[in-house]
Amino acid sequence: MAPFLDDFFNDNGGSAAKSKDESNSLTTFIASLIFNIIIALLIFFAFCVLRPRFRRVYAPRTYAVERDKRSEKIGDGIFAWIPAVLRVPDEDIIRRSGLDTYMFLRSIRTMFIMFSVIAIVTCAALLPLNILGTQGQRGLLQLSIGNIAPKSYVLWAHIGVFALLACWVMWSIVGELRVYTQLRMWWLTNPENAMRANANMVLVTGVPHKLVKDEQRLADIFDVLPGGVRQVIVSRQSKELEAVVKKRDGLAAQLERLLTKYAVLCTDLNDRAQMAGTPYIAAPHPTVRTGMWGKRVDAFEYLASELAMCNHYIAQSAKTRADFAPQSAALVLFNQQIAAHLAAQAVIDYKPLSMGQVVTNVDAHDVIWSNLDMNPWDRRIRGYLSFAATVALTVVWTLMTAFLTGLVQIKNLAVLEQFTWLRGNSIAMGVFTGVVPTAILALLMNLLPMVLRLLLRLEGTPTKSEVNLRLLHRYYFFQVWNVYLVTIFSSSIVAIVGQAVDNPKKIIELIQTQVPLSATNVLTYVLLLAFIGAAKEILQGVPLALRYLVPILFARTPRALFRAETPAKFDWATHIPTHSLVFLMGFSYSFIAPIVNIFVAVYFGLFYLIYRYQFLYVYNDQRWTLGGLSFPKAVQQMLVAVYISEVYLLLMMVAKFEVSANAILRIIVALALLVSTAGAHLYINDVYMPAIKYLPLKKAADVERAPHLAGEIPNVVGKRLDPSKRHAEEPLMAEQRQRRRNWIYIKYGSVVPSFLLRLALWTFPSVLRDRDAQSGFEEGRLPVVARQPSNETLGVAVGGMRDSRLTLGEDAAHLARSFACAAIRAKPVCNLWVPLGHSMFARLLWEVEYYGQGTILVITQGAQISPRGKVCADMDFSLAGAEASDKEGVAHAQRTRPM
Repeated sequence: MAPFLDDFFNDNGGSAAKSKDESNSLTTFIASLIFNIIIALLIFFAFCVLRPRFRRVYAPRTYAVERDKRSEKIGDGIFAWIPAVLRVPDEDIIRRSGLDTYMFLRSIRTMFIMFSVIAIVTCAALLPLNILGTQGQRGLLQLSIGNIAPKSYVLWAHIGVFALLACWVMWSIVGELRVYTQLRMWWLTNPENAMRANANMVLVTGVPHKLVKDEQRLADIFDVLPGGVRQVIVSRQSKELEAVVKKRDGLAAQLERLLTKYAVLCTDLNDRAQMAGTPYIAAPHPTVRTGMWGKRVDAFEYLASELAMCNHYIAQSAKTRADFAPQSAALVLFNQQIAAHLAAQAVIDYKPLSMGQVVTNVDAHDVIWSNLDMNPWDRRIRGYLSFAATVALTVVWTLMTAFLTGLVQIKNLAVLEQFTWLRGNSIAMGVFTGVVPTAILALLMNLLPMVLRLLLRLEGTPTKSEVNLRLLHRYYFFQVWNVYLVTIFSSSIVAIVGQAVDNPKKIIELIQTQVPLSATNVLTYVLLLAFIGAAKEILQGVPLALRYLVPILFARTPRALFRAETPAKFDWATHIPTHSLVFLMGFSYSFIAPIVNIFVAVYFGLFYLIYRYQFLYVYNDQRWTLGGLSFPKAVQQMLVAVYISEVYLLLMMVAKFEVSANAILRIIVALALLVSTAGAHLYINDVYMPAIKYLPLKKAADVERAPHLAGEIPNVVGKRLDPSKRHAEEPLMAEQRQRRRNWIYIKYGSVVPSFLLRLALWTFPSVLRDRDAQSGFEEGRLPVVARQPSNETLGVAVGGMRDSRLTLGEDAAHLARSFACAAIRAKPVCNLWVPLGHSMFARLLWEVEYYGQGTILVITQGAQISPRGKVCADMDFSLAGAEASDKEGVAHAQRTRPM
């Protein structure tokens, strides 16, 4: 194996310098391109054929979500979905999926527009110059800056074009932030969001032990803020209660399964009896052991009795919550939203690390309750250890990735007897070189997020949302290092280091020849993600299989079938960094190899189309409702890409340095561009970043002075339309035209100069018609997607209280229970959902409720048994509306139950 690795590390750089190197030949590129296109077309065609036939996978949002969030059904035509998703206005996307989804789609669309312009400009201005270069390169190298002589004045074209593009990208980023800050303030102050309890609440960790025991003193600390404190809820826990709730959940799930199975059996026996003309004889009840070695007893009576005891314990525990062990954390509910945002920005205690972490927009289902009782110093030490572990993981991952990608390099495998057939086969070698290393790398990167997410949880991060937001950056920088710098540039780095050991002066010379060699690796990676990655995203191959295998193999109850229909969730923490990485690849090579820009534009164009469909018809992750806080993270990653690209430009100008005023001036211009970007970055940090997360005082004062401002569509241009300047043929009110005008500026103002938009509106005034009045936006109100509680164990059967829609007017005791850990939120009753089988089965259900002593409600609506003996669940049935939350609710439901 040692000679094998020596051959790889010694020959990789030398062969890369040759123009006939397989990895930079047109054969490799064309073979990889054709392979990716063919596979993508096959997958896309499979999706178009399967989409109308598998609504459960490809259109669950048309039936399995709340009615006001459902999307309209699409026709059965093969390509009918494309115009259908493109016709949906952005306003409807916010209404159905929330601001986070809209800002994500908007960022993908912005990057598509960016690279479409960049591709046109660079291919028209730089690509011909590279082809006509005098360095004698062949293949793909002839299309790169490596074919330009160091003394050539043509390099000024590369500097000038890149400088203009960099300025335009920075201008677009500033425009996007300007729009986002307005939408963010709109989302925060919208009455549907501002009047909720969680919008006026903060979670404070690291609370001293004395303050935890004195809620009034803790309230007095925060009472100095505007409006004062409405309620303080100290976080508490009880391991005994958690054990009982866990046991109760397991018993309820077992009883629900047995009842459903018995209902199917009774129905089958009744059908057979009717066919045979014999009387129906009920099947014997199933039995269970009372313990590991206990005797067998009737399962229904025993499980119902055990559930009754557990529910009574839970009900009694609710009366003694104040006796539970307090954690070093508390939730503070304010009377005004601005107070919560001021508390999150204030220095609360003068003691080191005391009450140093404050979280806004609290959701009980989002809190990691086990991390709240962590000592602040322990949390800080864990943070350092987690960071060190991440660095160590990066190093280990680098070595492992380099070994595996090097192992499958074509020239290394060709020396093995099993792969001798590859020698001389240019097509097979092109496909292997362009696809296999990238596929292995993608597989490894899919395993990484789980490890990083675990490290972030072990740090003591208080909420799941914060874990995902921090994972955005950590995963991105991990990809930048391992995917971009190490894997893609491994051959160039090895070549530069290997040849510079004997002659360090050749480093500068090698940079200008070796860096362009990596353009093929960038191209193949982007090709794989643009075609196969996009096709894989829309095909949903694994969910397609699971959606039909899970109900057949595991879903035996109506609740399990209902969960199987639940729309899939979108992994924000891994997808956003991946798109940012592609942006980095494209922009850093925009002037080195302009052909890359074409495929990056195709990448973002395909994903924008696909994601519009996915978020409208497939994804329904209502847990990620942060008001678009992931967007600033994506912006910061784009800024990193701009910095790296400008460093590349500077290095290329240094590499092509000759002792002349022309060469020195090129370096000065490249350095000035880098400095100007740093200045723009400082401007962004000073002007926009402070106003992104928290509600500004001025906005809160404006809304308090004029409450109607909270519902108005934000005006991103700061100018209002003069009502007197109204077209005679347009009977629309000026305010309606103003709202439409605001939406047009929101959509296009960040990438299109304002004077062009004004010219377009003046030339085509018909676009100001309020076409989307029917969508609920005619009043300019922002529809807020409410967070929904997660399905904990049995979901609504034994789940906790719903806190997302709680308002400030709720009872204090109800709020205290709703904003608590899962065990305290647990209901003291069980709601079992089973089909009503044979008529005699109804008596058994009554007996189960009787044994449950008023703590069990059996729901039979919305579930039935088909003639084939299969359990079915009605997706339109509102189980939440039929369930009970306490014994009084159970008694009422039993009294009003239809006979």
